[in-house]
Amino acid sequence: MSEDGLRRSLDKMRREGLADAAVATFESYYRQLEAGETGLMPETELEPVDSLDDFDDLPDEAVDRDLLDRAVVVKLNGGLGTSMGMTGPKSLLEVSDGKTFLDVTARQVLALREATGARLPLLLMHSFATRDASLDALGDYDDLEADLPLDFVQNREPKLLAEDLTPVEWPADPALEWCPPGHGDLYTALQSSGVLERLLDEGYRYAFVSNVDNLGATFEPRILAWFAGSGAPFAMEAADRTTADRKGGHLARRAEGGGLVLREIAQTPDDDVDAFQDTERHRFFNTNNLWVDLEALARVLEERGDVLGLPMIVNAKTVDPGDKASPEVIQIETAMGSALGVFEGATALRVPRERFVAVKATSDLLVLRSDAYTLADDGRLVLDASREGVAPLVELDDAYKLIRDFDERFPAGAPSLVGAQALTVEGDVTFGRDVVVRGSVVVQGPREVADGEVLEG
Repeated sequence: MSEDGLRRSLDKMRREGLADAAVATFESYYRQLEAGETGLMPETELEPVDSLDDFDDLPDEAVDRDLLDRAVVVKLNGGLGTSMGMTGPKSLLEVSDGKTFLDVTARQVLALREATGARLPLLLMHSFATRDASLDALGDYDDLEADLPLDFVQNREPKLLAEDLTPVEWPADPALEWCPPGHGDLYTALQSSGVLERLLDEGYRYAFVSNVDNLGATFEPRILAWFAGSGAPFAMEAADRTTADRKGGHLARRAEGGGLVLREIAQTPDDDVDAFQDTERHRFFNTNNLWVDLEALARVLEERGDVLGLPMIVNAKTVDPGDKASPEVIQIETAMGSALGVFEGATALRVPRERFVAVKATSDLLVLRSDAYTLADDGRLVLDASREGVAPLVELDDAYKLIRDFDERFPAGAPSLVGAQALTVEGDVTFGRDVVVRGSVVVQGPREVADGEVLEG
């Protein structure tokens, strides 16, 4: 039955006009799946990483202009923000001073070009659902496009019925028959779109890659110099794990061979979850800020027939994410950070926490919209100096999960959090104008916090 499922899946992808490299990559993972591969990485096959090169030890000196001219910034912009109730690109959500993720990203790149004189193109990897709206939103930035196209589009693949691995059919909404292959598709999409070849032809060699919703992920010339000087084909920025990072992917070493790898929670056997979440054993998490030698990427893809061979992630879902009674499906995914275990000689750099300012939930958004952060002229989000590098910890009730409900409960904007250690909101609470939070505060609803009220823990 699965051989029939593979044939039907490949036919469906070809009818959709997907590139040969995308089809070949899907076929490789499908055959692993039907052979019983799970993509799991048991703790017995791993060892902890004790130390890494450190950002704080990098030379604080000007970086060669010729090296800067060989670099490109790539931002992943494929998310719809569905977990927050959005239907459009997550990158169009306002984060600070009326600016969206895309506004901030554009400002960061333009400021770096002005400061360094380098070409520094911006490339956006869209999903099939985010491209048009994102490009429309960037229409006012006439000077943003450099000597390259501004974007390329991520591939897509069929969702597979869990019971027989055939491509799902869903006439009620055919778009739900498809899914993105995870952000590990970055490398395939770069190659199959022709953008990788174009980059190399134009003299670019080094790509800084990050998620568009991580506003701490600015292009850092000193890291570029470290990466180029290392001769490594690939590097990951890693930060110290805290209890808040227990579910995020962590670095490890293979017990056999000693090479670095990335393990995600979806790749962890149930019996090893405690070890996965042990932040003292596995000390470093993946910020998803990556540095890629494009020449090395092109060489490895050519050697492997356009199939990079990232570790597989098997994701169990329902065909309609909003209807748990709809048929169970499997989505085959990969993580772009897992290239750490694919490139021989790949490395990692320990970076400060401020290079990871990601917005995964409305609680993160509240902190960014508050006075704990300031949006600088160069597009950097700067944490107030009084915070000594530690942002306030915010936990919001489920009533705030969706962006429309969140905005209704903060109609006058975020409260002051610059003097707050933590804010926990339990129940339905609406905040008035100019509310101030100091120390560690728990607010229980239902209630309304009056204009100008000071909440102290």
